[in-house]
Amino acid sequence: MFLRIQLGFLYGACALLTLSAASQQRPPPLLLVSFDGFRADYLQRFPMPNLTLFYNHGVLVEHLTNVFTTKTFPNHYSLVTGLHAESHGIVASSMYDPISHKHFSNSKDPMWWNEATPFWISVQKAGYKTAAAMWPGSDVSIHNQTPTHFFPYNSHVTFQERLSNVTNWILGSEKQEGVIFGALYWEEPDHSGHLFGPENTEDMSQALKEVDDNVGLMISELKRTGLWGHINVLVTSDHGMAQCSTERLIRLDDCLHADNYTLVDLTPVAALIPNNKTEAVFALLDKCHPNMTAYLKEGIPDRLHYRHNERIQPIILIADEGWTIVQQGNALPRLGDHGYDNSLPSMHPFLAAAGPSFQSGFRVTSLQSVDVYPLMCHLLGVPPQPNNGTLGNILVMLVAEANWNVAVIVGLVIGGLIVLTTISVLFKRMCRWRQPSVLRSSCRLQVEHGNDEDEALLT
Repeated sequence: MFLRIQLGFLYGACALLTLSAASQQRPPPLLLVSFDGFRADYLQRFPMPNLTLFYNHGVLVEHLTNVFTTKTFPNHYSLVTGLHAESHGIVASSMYDPISHKHFSNSKDPMWWNEATPFWISVQKAGYKTAAAMWPGSDVSIHNQTPTHFFPYNSHVTFQERLSNVTNWILGSEKQEGVIFGALYWEEPDHSGHLFGPENTEDMSQALKEVDDNVGLMISELKRTGLWGHINVLVTSDHGMAQCSTERLIRLDDCLHADNYTLVDLTPVAALIPNNKTEAVFALLDKCHPNMTAYLKEGIPDRLHYRHNERIQPIILIADEGWTIVQQGNALPRLGDHGYDNSLPSMHPFLAAAGPSFQSGFRVTSLQSVDVYPLMCHLLGVPPQPNNGTLGNILVMLVAEANWNVAVIVGLVIGGLIVLTTISVLFKRMCRWRQPSVLRSSCRLQVEHGNDEDEALLT
């Protein structure tokens, strides 16, 4: 009896043990690709046959809510740390550190990056090798480590060259084990978006065709090398792009003289250090323009997660979508820009994923970009650093999660059936064991209330 009951529960546990044992093997390699400035709705506005083919084999997250500010450096570091900008310290593309008195603009100084641990370091601590091609921060010695293989940043290196090197590093050789994580960055369509603006259909169509061609190159390269179907690939971006115009200029000189402040960053999020009384400078900026919101550092909304870091300046100015902050003049620096409030759909990128770990033909409406980091840790079995992401938000995309649930349910159902069958058999046996005494009791009752003739028949 007890053996049958135990077998029922053990059958359910068997599937769990099988999946657990499989997870102890080396996981499939992971490739993370970013096409800078790829606004989410480009997927609906422009033909993207190769990218469509890619996510039809896997998963498409239609909108990825990125972190504030919606700039290149903060968001690329958030993707590989799972942290908001205030937590990882890369709060803008131009920064000032009041402790070291240093200025940042694409700096290779580790001081700026050491407030967080990027994913490639965690992967290496887990015993694997990594590679990166131009990913922001990957050519910096963060916590005294770089990726196992990397390129110093050089915008003239083609996408094909970056891709070929990363895939070769993943494949490895007879003498060298292949890397398990690779990161690849490409500058488009961000460059074209700034130059032409996202509403310029003709020029953006050409730029996005080149991006889609690069996705086609990636698929072909993965098939040629035999990696397709054996590697998990995440294709995403850091931010979107908004259309700007000369009719939407905000001039700081119209509000206060430049002697009153030191400018750290400009448009569409301006960062200022007041040279005089902070409250007086803020009062002037607070009424400067109806399409610009001024915040004292301590008054920045909680939802932006942009307050708790020394590199966030005492006064922050945020322009409305499509507006540009300048100090003076009528010159428009660019026709397309980003950095605006991260709740705006125009600032959102997308996420596509395909590979053996992902479901096929699956769609998700929206996720947070900080969720990508715990997903990558889960895919490679790497212990995550403290982060702002939530793994549970993203597990629905995975085949393993569906298989896990099916295995558990099937195991428990079969186990339950065995238990019920065992109980039924035992109940019938107990009835048979007790049947003679039950019959004797019935006979005595009939004797007591029957006549002599009945008694003779029953004895």
